[in-house]
Amino acid sequence: MSMDGPTYTAKLKELRELRKQIAAKEKEEAAAQKRVDAAAAARDELARQRNRIVCDIEGYGKANGETVAKAAGIRPAELAQIAPRLDTTPTDVREARDGVEAPQPTAVREVAEQPTVSESTSALSKAPSAQAPAAEPSDASAELSSHASHEAIDVAEQNAPDPTTVVPAPAQPSKQEAAARVLPSIPEGPEGARFLELAPGLKSTRRRFKQKTREMVFLNTNTGDLVARVNRADKHVRLDLGDRSPGAILDAVLSVAPDTQRIYVTAGNPWHRDEHRYNTLTDAVLAWLSIPSPRWSTDTGQGRDRLAGHFLRARTPVGRFMRADSNDHVEIRSLREWLDQEEDDPALGRDALRALWRALSEHWPDEVVLMGSPGQTGRDLWTRTVPTTGQWAGGYPVMSPELRGLIHATAGQGRVELFAPPGLTQAPELVEYDRTFAYARHTWKSPVGEPRRMTGAAFGALSDSDKKKALFACSHWHVRATVPRGWDHIGLLPAPAPGDRDWHYPAGAGAVFETWASGPEVYGAVTNHLQPWKIEILDGLVWQEGKPLDDWSKKLQAAWAGLKSRADLHGDPRERAVAYLASRAVRAILLQGIGSFASRPGMVTGTARVGEHLPDGVEIIGEHRGVITWQRRTEATDERNSHPEWPMYVWGGARYALLDTNMKGDKVHVGALYVPRDALVAARTDALTLTMDPRWPYHGKPGEYRKKGHLIGPVPWPTTEAELLKLQGEGRAALRTAQAGGAT
Repeated sequence: MSMDGPTYTAKLKELRELRKQIAAKEKEEAAAQKRVDAAAAARDELARQRNRIVCDIEGYGKANGETVAKAAGIRPAELAQIAPRLDTTPTDVREARDGVEAPQPTAVREVAEQPTVSESTSALSKAPSAQAPAAEPSDASAELSSHASHEAIDVAEQNAPDPTTVVPAPAQPSKQEAAARVLPSIPEGPEGARFLELAPGLKSTRRRFKQKTREMVFLNTNTGDLVARVNRADKHVRLDLGDRSPGAILDAVLSVAPDTQRIYVTAGNPWHRDEHRYNTLTDAVLAWLSIPSPRWSTDTGQGRDRLAGHFLRARTPVGRFMRADSNDHVEIRSLREWLDQEEDDPALGRDALRALWRALSEHWPDEVVLMGSPGQTGRDLWTRTVPTTGQWAGGYPVMSPELRGLIHATAGQGRVELFAPPGLTQAPELVEYDRTFAYARHTWKSPVGEPRRMTGAAFGALSDSDKKKALFACSHWHVRATVPRGWDHIGLLPAPAPGDRDWHYPAGAGAVFETWASGPEVYGAVTNHLQPWKIEILDGLVWQEGKPLDDWSKKLQAAWAGLKSRADLHGDPRERAVAYLASRAVRAILLQGIGSFASRPGMVTGTARVGEHLPDGVEIIGEHRGVITWQRRTEATDERNSHPEWPMYVWGGARYALLDTNMKGDKVHVGALYVPRDALVAARTDALTLTMDPRWPYHGKPGEYRKKGHLIGPVPWPTTEAELLKLQGEGRAALRTAQAGGAT
């Protein structure tokens, strides 16, 4: 295009005018953005004040969630995220709501393929390959940076591409990111200091009274076979259970054993009898518990029993009933809580609990009472191990409600995940490896007392050796993690997923996410032998190390070892079966006992006829044919024994052990990171399902991987939990058959 001199001059003048206008608009935009930022900061501060008030209100036992939500100007679902105790949404409504509103995207950002800002950290050298014994990892500090280190980036490195660099978050998060669950953090200033304080006057002390025993019977609802103790003699009868409704079962059992207070259903699952008519098992259980009876109604506790009402659980519900014409209060429970399986012979179930009681009594003489659940029993036994001498003779202090709430929100439990590599629809075989008595491996030390806060800046100021010590201490860390480019294995750290307390494990190369994780997990992510992850410490909590669970755990391990030896060596097949089931019950006591330290208020459900007295504080969730269904949030379990920091540390250690366990005696590492990515089918808390047999060494010690199932294929690759459980059952049966036949 040709242009003469005057036109050129005119165009330059026009450009200068536009430049001035653009500059003016940029100033206007900057000023407007400044006002927007200031308004957003003010709004966020007001929201934090609102959330603090909501959390304070949560401690008031009579607080009404709907009233609080309306006063705060937020939806009930948002209120439940801030203060879970105020969520009174019915279970079925909550499930339906979460299914509609829960967003699918995660809180993970994919790193753009572009030059990025490098942090001033050095790279780790790789350890030996998975086929060789792994050497001791190098210092974690080599790949750890503090939050403050971002402010001191070496200018000379700014243009150097780094495949493990954290990319700054975009100025405006996407809708997917905005919808993802965001974990809480420790506030700054005086409020943050209040988080770290101990709860005044609350300590876990030694229990000296003996629990009250309950008369219990064992019932197979498929056959009607009942085993009970009547007039100091064992009685085995077959009952007519009619329609197997709660009322029919209670009438039949008490006609034979009138002093019964607890019925253990060993097989039959009567609460699932009409499951085909309902969308979920929970709905079927609720319908079964709500079947009206002319003589029985939901136990209201007569104003004294805080746990009155039914526990609405899909597979192990608890029904609590009372008879109007007497003082009979009877529970119907599943023996699966103890044995993790059904048992057709109720006498075998009874003998297993007797063997359990005898094994425990060797370590707790004259103190053992088997309560309704393994968790209740475990915590009761633990209170009898609180020391009477030494530093904690007065009892173990309880942390502030704020910090306990933070741990509840930021510490997930066991890892449950299905792996489905693209393009694979069949597996050549399925091999299940299970960590024996896994949690017992992680109870030898636990966090105690008042924690010390370690900010990112404080962590960054530590020496390399002190950084390593901090991570190996009883600690909990708020981090920003980056999955390195080129990563082609499963995720290493739990991250918040959309939904109520859901977790996932980001593994996409270049993904960046914030989360909380235990010290072993953080250290393992940095030093894993495949490819170190970059971890930025944002904040952390470090406790004094103690042994509050050690004595309790050692006694349970001794009881378990004795029963396991009997199960392996006894000459009578029935005695071997009894000992095996009793050993499973010891495992349940430890597993659920640990979890009970993190227990929170739950929901109980009940029914009543129209016009009958309802317990205080209930919410009516339905009425059908003159029967009202109600629910009520229970109060928190005794706060004196509230220690979520203990299961937090056990769960974190167990999650990392699922990835990497050091078999020091065999000089080899085992776990998910020591098999190819495509060989992983599933992880389930303390077990891995693989498409190959790595033949890991096993010596029968807690925490070691034991081959539990082997199914020769090809078999369809499981894509749902139900499919996996079905194939696992087949694999375990096949392995038992092969072992019985002498096959390897």
